[in-house]
Amino acid sequence: MSRNQEPLLSNRPSSEQSNDNDLAEEDALLTGERVQRPSGNDKIKWREWILFGWAFAATAVVIVLAVLYQNQKTTQSHSSSTPSGKRNLIFMVSDGMGPTSLSMTRSFRQQQYGLPYGDILVLDDHLIGQSRTRSSSSLVTDSAAGATAFSCGKKSYNGAISILPDFTPCGTVLEAAKKEGYMTGLVVTTRITDATPACFASHVNLRQEEDLIADQLIGNHPLGHTVDLILGGGRCRFLPNTTSASCREDSKDLVEEAKQKGYTYIDNRKDFDSLQTGNGLKLPFLGLFADEDIPYEIDRRFEDDTYPALREMAETALKALSAATKNSDKGFFLMIEGSRIDHAGHGNDPAAQVHEVLSYDHAFQSVLSFIEKEQTPSLLVGTSDHETGGLSAARQLHETYPEYLWYPEVLANASHSAHWLAHAYRDHLAASTSRGDGDKKKLKHYLRKLLKEHMGVHDASSTELSTLIAQPEIASYVFADIISRRAQIGWSTHGHSAADVNIYASDSVSAKPLVGNHENTEVGKFLRDWLDVDVDAVTKELRRKSR
Repeated sequence: MSRNQEPLLSNRPSSEQSNDNDLAEEDALLTGERVQRPSGNDKIKWREWILFGWAFAATAVVIVLAVLYQNQKTTQSHSSSTPSGKRNLIFMVSDGMGPTSLSMTRSFRQQQYGLPYGDILVLDDHLIGQSRTRSSSSLVTDSAAGATAFSCGKKSYNGAISILPDFTPCGTVLEAAKKEGYMTGLVVTTRITDATPACFASHVNLRQEEDLIADQLIGNHPLGHTVDLILGGGRCRFLPNTTSASCREDSKDLVEEAKQKGYTYIDNRKDFDSLQTGNGLKLPFLGLFADEDIPYEIDRRFEDDTYPALREMAETALKALSAATKNSDKGFFLMIEGSRIDHAGHGNDPAAQVHEVLSYDHAFQSVLSFIEKEQTPSLLVGTSDHETGGLSAARQLHETYPEYLWYPEVLANASHSAHWLAHAYRDHLAASTSRGDGDKKKLKHYLRKLLKEHMGVHDASSTELSTLIAQPEIASYVFADIISRRAQIGWSTHGHSAADVNIYASDSVSAKPLVGNHENTEVGKFLRDWLDVDVDAVTKELRRKSR
């Protein structure tokens, strides 16, 4: 290429460089010394190194400042999420409720009340994360190990009630709260001696030791009295075995012992109503409204004059504990459990479960309403100990490719649980036997009528009826399967599953450490941190006094 053809932006030296070079050449002509021309490439390389150094240093400074800023922001966020003074903590447990339970109940509610598909449950608006549920002994936890993770913040084996794998007791958040001056309470719809409530105020090696759990709940405990308010079922564990309503193995009368310790005791709906939703309640308080578990909500609603609902018990407990701490510099800790979601899962009964989840959702709303009005800073955190039943909102009924649907209207047709139908059937069989009437044709007629009136099932098959007649001892499972098949709801087990479960909170900022996916023990650690109580000190005291 000729000079005339060089591009305008060719690599020519600048005019300043050209002048310097010309002067150097003139000096060389005068002195006879050789000119040492500077290399343009060397200058460019040095400039690149200098620019790289400055860029590297600037980047490092930016990174350091960003890390410091983020740490400061995280620290401020954590500190601001925990109140510095008086506070109340309400911990809700939806025993056995997995994510599909919410999906099934949401669709059921929409269908039953003609709501749009965008209508959601109260719980849906407060979802902040999920919890991983494994225990120390299995990938599939039971309620005892699951609740121990919440109460102690520690993993333990299936069956352990606030006992660690080395068989030593671990202090609970409720016990630590009581020691720090908080008032405490437990509200459940199952037996108060069942695994979840037991883990907050008792310590036994196996959950089956319910007599001992009942002893500890009323203060026969290394730490003495720790629970101020108890509402639920399980009355038979508190009555001596000399009475017909008892299920204890000994003659201890724990109701009488509780009264002597200062507890006010009630055992019926009339006395519960006289409490004026907590305004007339004096602590410590023991309210036991069923011999064993309070009936499923689908059945309880027809016996409202006998058993209070979970929402009513929750509201009563909240008002009572708030009033009791009005003039205290400490608030309260209350555990509320929607216990029988789990039982419906064990029974594979979708109709019973949707009503239990709705009952829990109503109680959740009641707690939110309380928090809105309460002057003391209050936080609600809720989660499940595990999922039960391996529930799926779909079911393949045949070997060909499955349909993409399920029918919530089938559940809406059921007026009672499979458990209730099984009891009605067994009562009918007992009456028939006493009359000497065992005619199978009459029995099939009775079963068709029972299914039609209480489950809305008009097409019971001969196989289903024959199974009910041949195996009345598993009638509850058969009734549950009859409605599950028609609703096309699937179950993989009558036990628990290893599914992650949801975490909910009234305030996602205050509960920020629980946002995202966490081990269940992290939930327990959050509870103690938010209350600012020393659970480890309680553990040491328990071990010292248990020697």
